[in-house]
Amino acid sequence: MNESFSLLGLAISPLELVSFILSVLTVWLNIRQKHWAWLFSIVSSATYGVVFYEARLYGDMGLQLVFIAVSVWGWYQWLHGDDSHEQLPVTRLDGRGRLACAAGWLIGFGVLAWFLKHYTDTDVPRADGFLTAGSLVGQLLLSRKKVENWHVWIIVDVLYVGLYVHKHLMLTAVLYALFVLMALVGLRAWHKAAGDAGGGTGLGREPGAGELALK
Repeated sequence: MNESFSLLGLAISPLELVSFILSVLTVWLNIRQKHWAWLFSIVSSATYGVVFYEARLYGDMGLQLVFIAVSVWGWYQWLHGDDSHEQLPVTRLDGRGRLACAAGWLIGFGVLAWFLKHYTDTDVPRADGFLTAGSLVGQLLLSRKKVENWHVWIIVDVLYVGLYVHKHLMLTAVLYALFVLMALVGLRAWHKAAGDAGGGTGLGREPGAGELALK
């Protein structure tokens, strides 16, 4: 049912191809701040969960389940997530928020890498753990429309390209290379949106941003 075939010289599976298309649509809609991105995120996370299970990338597989849950929450946040329950604006983190993100990433990396090394048969526990933790941070920031989510995704996506080449998921490696370019476009677009939201000051912060505003 999911046997690999050759496309443009790449060995890919039908499910990986479907996941590729859905993921590109998800990021494109994210850049445009369209809330329907979350629906595509839910479906693509489900299909990629199967792909990663077959590749023994258990951290990434588990991450897709978290993504599905966060996507439901993120969908609501984008529609009703500010203090007045109106559509959420694009904003930036302050210094404390950035430190909290970095600390959360490092703690998540340590916990996930330990778990994957001792309780799964993955051959890349550290890489899988580091990128899984980073993806969680990026997804949470995306859910709250923080500009910094694109910084996280650029770092994560560049490293994912190498991991997926190592795991012979060539189409997914191409996808994440494309994600890097799309994240750069998203960063530029959201910087402009945050500046406009901040009354032209370029600050665009909201109360509680230092705590990721995840409440």
